[in-house]
Amino acid sequence: MKEKLWTKQYILVISMTILFFLSMQSLLGGFPIYVANMTQDPASGGLMTTAFMLAAVLSRPFIGVIIPKINMKQWLIRSILFTVAMVVLSYFTTSLGLLILLRVMQGIGFGFITTLFATLATNLIPSPRLGEGIGYFGMSTSIGSTLGPMMAILMIHSFSFKTVLVFSFLMLVLVWLASYWVKSPPILVKANDEPKASIMQAAFDRKAFLPCFLVMLFYITFAGVVNFLDGLGEVSGLGGQTSIFFLFIAIMLVATRPFSGIIFDRFGHKYLIYPASFAAIIGLVLLAKTGSMYTLVFAGIFYGFAYGVMQPTFQAWAVSQVSPEKKATANAMSLSFMDLGQAIGAFALGRTAGIIGYHSMYGVAAITIAVLLVIYLSIHLVINKKRRQILNQEQADVV
Repeated sequence: MKEKLWTKQYILVISMTILFFLSMQSLLGGFPIYVANMTQDPASGGLMTTAFMLAAVLSRPFIGVIIPKINMKQWLIRSILFTVAMVVLSYFTTSLGLLILLRVMQGIGFGFITTLFATLATNLIPSPRLGEGIGYFGMSTSIGSTLGPMMAILMIHSFSFKTVLVFSFLMLVLVWLASYWVKSPPILVKANDEPKASIMQAAFDRKAFLPCFLVMLFYITFAGVVNFLDGLGEVSGLGGQTSIFFLFIAIMLVATRPFSGIIFDRFGHKYLIYPASFAAIIGLVLLAKTGSMYTLVFAGIFYGFAYGVMQPTFQAWAVSQVSPEKKATANAMSLSFMDLGQAIGAFALGRTAGIIGYHSMYGVAAITIAVLLVIYLSIHLVINKKRRQILNQEQADVV
């Protein structure tokens, strides 16, 4: 009999994660459009994402280290309130310098809250259903990550960027209210009793590095989608209609997440990464050729399949590689590398778009996925070779 996955607490954490990502990802999609229009420079818009994501990356090691020693519920409530305050201040700010500072503060809150959510979720998932459980949790983050930018584009074209800030504020308030029903897991380690370890040792596990590095490469391309799709719409004559791309990504990730987690648990990651990589390349190449709604829709279908499969697969792979007490570390690493990929992608692809245009920029993004595929294939071949050598040696010993 399968251990129960859909407990009340798991459903609560999933629901809160969707609302939180809707809030933060609407700002992630909205700020670059707002700032790029204000400065007439795509790189300046990308800088808003880079500042946000780098702050999240730098904050994660801290929260990853202290999670075993803290009341997670109390830290979650305080972190949400801090983020709410930063969003409210953004509503009254027009200075680019102050907006960047507030994005840094929001990034710190994002880093804390997402690590707390991921750790709460993985603690609630039965070990035999890890891939499936993380798949559904990943779906909750991805729904917010895709619908948030879509809603931001629609709200900016229909109303203004201020509307995006109000929407983000309301979603955060709902998450804050729901956080009072979260049950914090017991504190595992008391600060005075544990052996001293460096922040690097507590926040990094080399066993989880490979899947984290590969997910970073994928999220470099995702930064190009979130930050510059509106710019692609302008030069291709589609305008705000590009928001439909995110709708098809959301449809595909809802369709792929349930079976991708089951495939991971039963067969491993190789049956997921290869098809997802090819789908991502096709989706990005179609974006590079986009001139009609039909091309955009097919690009959303292919890239949505890749996005629906890759993010939870890499995260489940990372968590499965470490010991149970280092789940928080693996989650923090995985999320940090995702954020790092978006930070690099927002800056580098923004520069690229400014030099060679939006269409060609997505061609460059497709090359990034090709690099991911080559690295994964090389590692896979090396692992298989070592397994054959061990098997041959065992057979020789028997003889």
